Amino acid sequence: MAKYRLVLLRHGEGAWTKENRFCSWVDQKLSSDGIKEAQNCGKHLKALGFEFDLVFTSVLSRSIQTAWLILEEMGQEWVPIQSSWRLNERHYGALIGLNRAEMALNHGEEQVKIWRRSYDVTPPPISESHPYYEEIYNDRRYKCSDVSQDNLPKAESLKDVLDRLLPYWNEKIVPELKSGKMILISAHGNSSRALLKHVEGISDEDIINVTLPTGVPILLELDENLQPLGPHQFLGDQEAIQAAIKKVEDQGKVKSAEK
Repeated sequence: MAKYRLVLLRHGEGAWTKENRFCSWVDQKLSSDGIKEAQNCGKHLKALGFEFDLVFTSVLSRSIQTAWLILEEMGQEWVPIQSSWRLNERHYGALIGLNRAEMALNHGEEQVKIWRRSYDVTPPPISESHPYYEEIYNDRRYKCSDVSQDNLPKAESLKDVLDRLLPYWNEKIVPELKSGKMILISAHGNSSRALLKHVEGISDEDIINVTLPTGVPILLELDENLQPLGPHQFLGDQEAIQAAIKKVEDQGKVKSAEK
């Protein structure tokens, strides 16, 4: 029997997810479909009997909004929420704002897959001339972070995401888990993949094939040493979840009409 149980998820579909653009640290609200995904996630978790004691999110609106909608559907709006930039989506540097399918056409699907899914490949860094540089680095939310704005990343590999996430996991989340609290983490595709890699010991080579759909809760069951008792479980209709995973994987491919 599991000593600790944890629910992790990638936020509901964001506005730029729908447009197939690298969103990263640009703040976006949920799309209308993303709102429905979060609400359906909350309904499903309620039907399964989950009762959360604490929620962790990034400082990006789509992560926080997803958590709000889930808790509202569950009738658990009172549950405390803690937010940190360390759970943010991966910083895609100069790729931010670009369309994934168009990049696949220009650079090849394999290169885009490496940029999106590999463990230790970092995209070109964002420069001050980038159209979203000022929007990101002048954002007041990062004046409240635990590092100076000068030390915030300008581009990240998945390894970099894990490096900045681990202190928060070890110092903030793990103690709450060990105190017996049931925790929900409403994060992003890559911060969730990084955490799964750490908890489940997924290899550098295999992590490239781990794809997380939006708005689908993932159950982790851990022993007293925080070791997984089995692989992570997607909660919900498995056929629909596999279709959603394929949809995410296809984002980095050339559209059929362009081939």
